[in-house]
Amino acid sequence: MISIAGLPTLTALKLVDATENTQLELIRNQAQHSRAIEHFKENIGDIETVDQLMEDQELYAFVMRAFDLEDQIFGKAMMEKVLKSNIEEDDALVNRLTDTRFKDLYNEMGFGTDGEGNLNTILTSWQDRMVDRYVERQFINSVADGNETVANVLEMRNKAPEIENVFEILTDSGMTEFFQPVLGLPSQLSGLDIDKQASLIKSKLDFDDLKDPETLEKMITKYVAISEALSGSAVANNAALQMLTSNAANATTSIFSVMEGIDPVSYSASRYS
Repeated sequence: MISIAGLPTLTALKLVDATENTQLELIRNQAQHSRAIEHFKENIGDIETVDQLMEDQELYAFVMRAFDLEDQIFGKAMMEKVLKSNIEEDDALVNRLTDTRFKDLYNEMGFGTDGEGNLNTILTSWQDRMVDRYVERQFINSVADGNETVANVLEMRNKAPEIENVFEILTDSGMTEFFQPVLGLPSQLSGLDIDKQASLIKSKLDFDDLKDPETLEKMITKYVAISEALSGSAVANNAALQMLTSNAANATTSIFSVMEGIDPVSYSASRYS
């Protein structure tokens, strides 16, 4: 893999973009990933229930890594409850967890009520999509080791066009980290009631813009510039960066005036904790 550690963020992003296809292919061919992909494709077609998935540790780990849930691999009891949830019930665990990774996993796996009756796993097109997802996740994670801002850009390119409401942003820490500086909002905004946060973001964001690649890339350029300025890696006297950070500072003052008199609240990973 190409190292981007220590490079200016914009330079690192350009290098990652130029070499992405090559790096994805390298990941596919690395021994550990090649073996994992082979095991997945040879065995996933026989999986029809959550219990069967849980019994095959390699398959289970592959699926979890594909959805960036490697940190939850040993939480099998919870994951079994998530995958056996009835998504039609508001109090189902999959609906109570606001981390969107869990619902993405649930929907993509396609298990029915009580975790049985999966027909997705026999489809070659579905299997290929899962392999692509796994490989891309390994790529993004390797990029994050060198530059987390670039990794977040890669995430946003995937997620932004699919965003349908502001709460998808507020329940995803990476999206929140991206949109707050781009929209000129301070990080302290996260201390407000979630509905107030939603109202402020909606007043500044046109969701149709996220489906326009050119507009999204402009947002990405702004995010990268502000991130470099705040990290101190940008040239201090860069006029463009000074203007961006000045605008953000002015917005901070405005938001703080809104925050006055509002009691800060926090929200957990579950809306029903």
